[in-house]
Amino acid sequence: MLQQAVVTPAAGKRLIARGLTAHPAVRSALTDGTVVVVAGTTNGYLAEELLRAVGQDGAFTREGFCRGVVTPPSRARTAAGRLDDDHPFAGDVILVKGQWQQGRQIFDVADDLGSGDVIVKGANAVDLDRREAAVLIGDPQAGTAASAIRGAAGRRVRLLIPVGLEKRVVEPLSDLARMLNAADATGPRLLPLCGDVFTELDAVALLTGAEAHLVASGGVSGAEGASWLAVRGTEEQCRRADELLQSVADEPLCRP
Repeated sequence: MLQQAVVTPAAGKRLIARGLTAHPAVRSALTDGTVVVVAGTTNGYLAEELLRAVGQDGAFTREGFCRGVVTPPSRARTAAGRLDDDHPFAGDVILVKGQWQQGRQIFDVADDLGSGDVIVKGANAVDLDRREAAVLIGDPQAGTAASAIRGAAGRRVRLLIPVGLEKRVVEPLSDLARMLNAADATGPRLLPLCGDVFTELDAVALLTGAEAHLVASGGVSGAEGASWLAVRGTEEQCRRADELLQSVADEPLCRP
């Protein structure tokens, strides 16, 4: 069977979050290790899902769970790490054997992580063919991305990279990074990440067993940036996929 569905960027964030909540590496680290959910808009949905799964979601809000966001040119950007002077950044979501360590950040735990632990760090660009992702960098010390890469490359921490299909690029990320990181360039830099990309396609496959394909994109009236998916599988897999996609279809617009 083959069926089609439109997934908005906000619905995609929820879908990715539900998929990662069921990811074997995340489930294992929730029980026996540490899961670090680095603040970001997509990761805010994941933090909600994970904290709900362990019964500790009451004190969490996605509002302000980011260190910088991309907004339309007409809107002022959110100050990195806080909503405003009266609402300081509340930290990343760190779960140690399923217990939320409130107020802590990746910088507080990065050097204690090891094999079996998981860092989840979002991205701004994804090469779907090569399954590679990269993040825009504003911090001259490379921010949380540097800590994530240090853990993944230095101590074999599992780095999972949730990234929506609307962030796909067509040129190799190494070429794009070279362009944005040049000495005569202005604006954010671009840092490729060495981890496992996880998109809406992966979420559908993990949660339903069906195979999802990106076949078209775009729309209006809230579907700008939406992904048109074709889902192929058995009748039962397609039924589960339909229920899953319907469950996220009305996800409200993401507001950081």
